[in-house]
Amino acid sequence: MTAKSNAQSGTSLLQIAPLKLTTQLAKPWHFRRHGRYYLRFRPRNQTLGVFTISLRTTDRTTAMEISKDIIRALAAFHLDRPSATWGELREQLKTIATECLEMAHGDDSLAAYSMIYDEMHTALSRGSARLGLTFEQQRALSAGKEILQAAQDRLEGRPDKLVKIIEGLNQDELNDSHKHASLSLSVGAPKDPLSWTTLSDLYMTEHSINLKPETQRSMLTNFKVIGEAFTAIGVPDLRKHTREDLTALRAKLLEDRAASTVNNLIQKLTTVLNWAAANDKLAKVYTAKLKITKGADSKREGFTRPQVTALMEYTGTLPADSWERWALSLAVITGARVGEIAYLTKADIKQVDGLWCIDINENDPGKSIKNKHSARMVPLVDGAFGFDLPAFLQAVEANALPSAHGINPVKASKVLNLRIQKALGTVAGGDQTLHSLRHHFASAMQAAGVPVAFAQAVTGHSSGTITYDGYGSDIPLQKAYEAIQQGLMGAAQ
Repeated sequence: MTAKSNAQSGTSLLQIAPLKLTTQLAKPWHFRRHGRYYLRFRPRNQTLGVFTISLRTTDRTTAMEISKDIIRALAAFHLDRPSATWGELREQLKTIATECLEMAHGDDSLAAYSMIYDEMHTALSRGSARLGLTFEQQRALSAGKEILQAAQDRLEGRPDKLVKIIEGLNQDELNDSHKHASLSLSVGAPKDPLSWTTLSDLYMTEHSINLKPETQRSMLTNFKVIGEAFTAIGVPDLRKHTREDLTALRAKLLEDRAASTVNNLIQKLTTVLNWAAANDKLAKVYTAKLKITKGADSKREGFTRPQVTALMEYTGTLPADSWERWALSLAVITGARVGEIAYLTKADIKQVDGLWCIDINENDPGKSIKNKHSARMVPLVDGAFGFDLPAFLQAVEANALPSAHGINPVKASKVLNLRIQKALGTVAGGDQTLHSLRHHFASAMQAAGVPVAFAQAVTGHSSGTITYDGYGSDIPLQKAYEAIQQGLMGAAQ
């Protein structure tokens, strides 16, 4: 990406003008500031023009930068011009796609451009969801995202998708030149192909106002997976899709995913296609009974008590100020989700009614919880599986929570799963993961005879059926404390 950047200060990749995707970059490097991590770039063989990506943060400054990033990404594709015709937008798309295909790369710049394409893709997705764009802009935005995805493949030595995109844009231009001459002889102009990317972007544009940021990110990730599968099986136009296409899509998704995961993706697919049919974007939907019914139950297993004991013994070998030590400990003794733990701040560790608790909430910008039932106070039981409450409180003051290190839920999940594998010898991708600690927590309370209403309140489930059927109302904190104590330490405690 060519940039005339201010040599006096770093800036986000997408705030650099004019935007072009051809500058050779030196090897990027990370640095940490105030607990947050950043990635810094500079053009190769230059000492000036340094620019930086903020990797994980929720502060206001970064929020403003993200807003600017959206504008800059739209400008790169001429999407900041509502009056731009499809022909003008198409020419810019061809230019960018050709640059991505023909650009030479050294070893150092491969990782750098992977980050650039990913950042631009994210910015375009945000723009599609948040801004009022014309049909032609949304159409070009969808094509832009496909180009960036194909550009990532090209970095890995797979240029086929980029070649096909450029050929398609050239063919579209040729078709347009003939269409104008024959349009008056036709009863009606044929509709443009409706790709999954275009359709899902239109869905997000309409629904994003009602979705939490974390839910939006999750849906965009799922939509990207579905889009890649549609591309792989060769379905460019959903207006012409058949039941056979959808069964082929399901088979493609099943190649490297569990049946339960594929069913989740099919549910997302069904939601978008039904919305499209209800709004006259599709004539018919073929998703009825597409879900897998055999072997689709989640195979995730809870940990045994000896395994949890061994894991807690392992955490005791980690440094006292290690966020990993305390995040794992909290997962064991509270049953909290990894996202709930990752978002905890010092202010969320509080004493209420004489009991130290974690306050799971979304009171601060950037925080997110699964649903309204997830907001809760969970008491901390000193001594449960060897948990050292005074040492934990001291570590909190020393900034040993994940949030103090800029650790988001995705990063926390990856790191903590690796810790579990090291401690217990479990296998990556196996049936026992970090989330299995939540299963163990609920199962332990069930085995100890804890009333379902108490377990429901502590785990933050919307119903007791979920708590005990899937995992094992508000209640006084003392009752919650006693429920956890009973489940983790035994009725005799």
